Amino acid sequence: LAVFFTHHMNSSLFVGIPGLEWPSMWISLPFCLVYFVALLAIACGGAHVPLSWALLSTIDLALSTTSVPRMLGIFWFEAHEINFGACVAQMFLIHTFTGMEAFILVAMAFDRYVAICAPLHYRTILTSRVLVGISVCTVVRPVVLTLPMVYLIYRLPFCQARVIAHSYCEHMGIAKLSCGNIRVNAIYGLFVVSFFLLDLVLIVISYVYILRAVFRLPSQDARLKALSTCGSHVGVICVLYIPSVFSFLTHRFGHNIPRYIHILVANLYVVIPPSLNPIIYGVRTKQIRERVLHVFAKK
Repeated sequence: LAVFFTHHMNSSLFVGIPGLEWPSMWISLPFCLVYFVALLAIACGGAHVPLSWALLSTIDLALSTTSVPRMLGIFWFEAHEINFGACVAQMFLIHTFTGMEAFILVAMAFDRYVAICAPLHYRTILTSRVLVGISVCTVVRPVVLTLPMVYLIYRLPFCQARVIAHSYCEHMGIAKLSCGNIRVNAIYGLFVVSFFLLDLVLIVISYVYILRAVFRLPSQDARLKALSTCGSHVGVICVLYIPSVFSFLTHRFGHNIPRYIHILVANLYVVIPPSLNPIIYGVRTKQIRERVLHVFAKK
């Protein structure tokens, strides 16, 4: 997707994926399927699903809504133009919802740690006050970290018409269009990424303690049961972090990789988690599995 604007222009131009214009219709089909899966997961979730899954699926749906419809508009209807303010708003929402998803995974890791390592104190540790605090932090931290990006983008001068290849608006993609110094933007981007990596470190530490407690259990059945409760969470972690870390590394060090590969990887970063998370949790959750089967049986 390419953004085209100047400092005095109010619109941007999205031109799709350079180098892959001819198969764009076929590329759009998986994105459409992803969005359908996310919508179906929310519809079939019902009221009897784990709260963590409900929050995660809602954030997934919001993340998909900020990116996939715009991609489909480009691929299907040649809807290339977008207002610069709308582009910045999309940037804010994508970074915010991604941060929320990362923090939810940390909270879920902490939940698994308490449930397995201190099961008798589960209710006393994870009180309603603690849960409210986690919920507030899930919203507040990403918003606080992303708001400065909006200021840093609006302070930049854009001297002439430029084009950036991408399929959605993101912080450094917009910043690189500027004719000014974007060093502060780059430093702040790395600062935000450090929180993302910190979340991953906290998750790894939690699972080190979880695995140590699991393998100390006397019964093999108990060990398998404890590991099975963590399986879906580990799957969701891999689904979020593998594409995002790969995208980060290719963006900064993969200078010999074709541009369209960078863009496709960046797309996977925002569309894979919403599509696979409902499948991972749906297989593990009886109520979700039964409702999905019921929907397809009616059809």
